[in-house]
Amino acid sequence: MKTYKLALVGATGLVGRTAIKVLEEKNLPISEYVFFASKQSAGTTVHLLGKDYIVQELTEDSFDYGFDFAIFSAGGDTAKKFAPIAASKGCIVVDNSSAFRMDEDVPLVVPEVNPDDLINHKNIIANPNCSTIQAVVPLKPLDDKYKIKRIVYSTYQAVSGAGKHGVEDLENTLKGLGPKKFPYPIANNCLPHIDVFMDNGYTKEEIKMINETRKILHRPELKVTATTVRVPVVNSHSESINVEFENDFNLKELKLLLQNSPGIVIQDDIQNNIYPLATKASGFDDVFVGRIRRDESVPFGINMWVVADNIRKGAASNAIQIVEKMINNL
Repeated sequence: MKTYKLALVGATGLVGRTAIKVLEEKNLPISEYVFFASKQSAGTTVHLLGKDYIVQELTEDSFDYGFDFAIFSAGGDTAKKFAPIAASKGCIVVDNSSAFRMDEDVPLVVPEVNPDDLINHKNIIANPNCSTIQAVVPLKPLDDKYKIKRIVYSTYQAVSGAGKHGVEDLENTLKGLGPKKFPYPIANNCLPHIDVFMDNGYTKEEIKMINETRKILHRPELKVTATTVRVPVVNSHSESINVEFENDFNLKELKLLLQNSPGIVIQDDIQNNIYPLATKASGFDDVFVGRIRRDESVPFGINMWVVADNIRKGAASNAIQIVEKMINNL
């Protein structure tokens, strides 16, 4: 069996640390791992598959040594500078930042949804926004079957989506300290403000969800709107998704369709108070779907509640699933 060489950029961050856990679980046919981070984090030790690795400083020469794959989890500025360097040397980059997501030449991929888009990569593949990933996993089979007319997103996003400083803000503001990451204390608050505000009144996070959904589903004219909210939850994003279809449906058949679709776990037994919860989704790569019910305000619509671990499925695991898909097809 052929083996591969993989680099992990941003190895000491929240997503990077989680990626190491996922790589441990997956145990892919990778014979050599190399871990990179900023100058400040270089020298740190990470542990994977019974071996200790010293984290190296990322430089322009880091990819001179024949990498097959690189997972970038180090932010947009780092990706813009170093991903093209890696790609130019034959390395396939899977980038977790927003740097390349809307680039027409870069596939934006969720393996359960649009794996065929990987065929046309030019050595850079973009990992979608965490809130988009978990949404499109159930939306894709519904679109294929009933054709989606309109989507309304309302998200309830965990502080881990803002990195370790977001988690620290929740911990500190629960103690009565002032916020450093968010504009207001996140403790006991819901902040309808993720990323910066745009001229049209939407936040950048909301625009990401709208544009990325259209690109992943290959529906550039699809009507999508979003309100994204940061909530005082440590991990796992929750989303209320309202979907209007072009065609009618049988609700039992629709639920069965979702149940049989890849990456989805249905938790929808309201008689026994069973529905997706952030605390139960953490640590898993599945997307949990429940509260599936007909929207009686429109002819053909549903509401559903969608929960997933935003650091795993929303970032680290999705990127590693892309690498796994590439290995299996090479």
